[in-house]
This record gives sequence, structure tokens and C-alpha cells, in this order.
Amino acid sequence: MVTSTSAIVLSKIRYKDNDIIVKFFTKEYGTISFIVKGAQNSKKNKIKYVYFQELSILEIQFNYNSKRDLQYIKDIEIKHNYTSSHTDLVKISVIMLLSEVLSNVITYQKKEIQLYNYIEQSLIWHDMNKSNPYFHMIFLIELTRYLGFYPDILNNNFKYFNLEGGSYEKLKTSEYSITGDSLNLFNQILGIKFDSNPLPTLNSKDKMEIINIILTYYKLHINNFKPIKSLEIVKNIFS
Repeated sequence: MVTSTSAIVLSKIRYKDNDIIVKFFTKEYGTISFIVKGAQNSKKNKIKYVYFQELSILEIQFNYNSKRDLQYIKDIEIKHNYTSSHTDLVKISVIMLLSEVLSNVITYQKKEIQLYNYIEQSLIWHDMNKSNPYFHMIFLIELTRYLGFYPDILNNNFKYFNLEGGSYEKLKTSEYSITGDSLNLFNQILGIKFDSNPLPTLNSKDKMEIINIILTYYKLHINNFKPIKSLEIVKNIFS
């Protein structure tokens, strides 16, 4: 069956000499992996390697076979042509971080249109607007709404936030409860939007503490959440 769908590149790996395997999050089918033969040989293949940069937003046509682990792309075109996300150094580091996290957490092999739309619209906003130093933090917090573990903001006047339970508490009940300066930093990001004005004014150390808190939160709520290798790059870029 020939079908088409919008798709976001989550990851790619080299396979044999000139082939690659690409994992997409698609609007109509959830996650699907494709083998792209000859993608690294730009002279012979119309489907270019450059299409498969992290979090590229594409429109793909393919012969869908539910019995195959790897599908084959029939045709491809760029749905949104990034103007800055793949060229601006700060935005590139954010894209690297988010692609790693999304590859970790998105395993749905079924349609998840609201989740797909949130990711696509957020990536386009990130590309079309001036770099926001809190974009990746806001994105990851808001993403938890669609993944089912958005923080319970009831009782946000309490002294502790339990990352394991996802809620505020009067007393510390877990080794993963945060309080004091850490909680204050977390609260400054919780609930703000990409275009909020004014944004918090935080130094690089505070920003890294927030992202570490958020990634710990993910680790506690996502099975087999892997360490994020690009975190060190983000740290260097934002320092």
C-alpha cells in the first residue's frame, strides 16, 4: 500500500557502505524505521543524505508493509526548510539534545497526532524565532503533558517537589525531592511559554541545574531512559 505522511527525523545510523537506517516519528503511523539505500552516495541517489539531519521535518511517501521491520522510502520532500536550526550553533546544540531525548521517549507504533503536532509546531517556532535560551527546558516540560507525567502543580506553595511522584509535598519523602534554590529554579520554568515576556534571567550554572533536574525527572518516569550524550555540548555552548 502506497501511503504518505509528515515525518520528523529522530535518529539515523550508518548501515553497510552507503546505506543508512533512519528512525522517524510520523504523524500517521507513530515511529517507523526505514532503510535508505545509497543515501551516502549523493551522485547516484535522488534521496540525499542531507534530508536526514536531526529533527528535519519531511513529507515521505512509501510502500507500507506492516510485516517489515524496515520500510523503504519511495519519495521524499522537505516540509519545512529550516532557516537557522541547522546552521546556528546554539540552535544546533538544542536540536542535538532534543533529538536524543525524543529518540529515548517516543516508541509509539501508532498514530499520536497531538504529540506529533506539538513537536512539529515547536520545532518550527524554534527555527523561525530568535534563539530562546530556555526553549529546550520549556519544550521538555511541556512534552510531559503528552507523555502522561506533567508535574502536578497543586500545592505549589509547599517546600518540596518530589520528582519521583511528580507533585509538591510538605515534607521530604524521597531522595528525589528538591527544595530551596533547586525548587525555585524549577518553578521559574514550570508553566512559562516559548514567547513569555519577560523570561527568567539566569546564569549558565542555574540553567544547567534546571536541565539536569528535568532530565532526572524523565529518567524517573521513562523506562530505560538513556544518558544524554549531547548534554556536555549544550553545557559548553550555554556557558
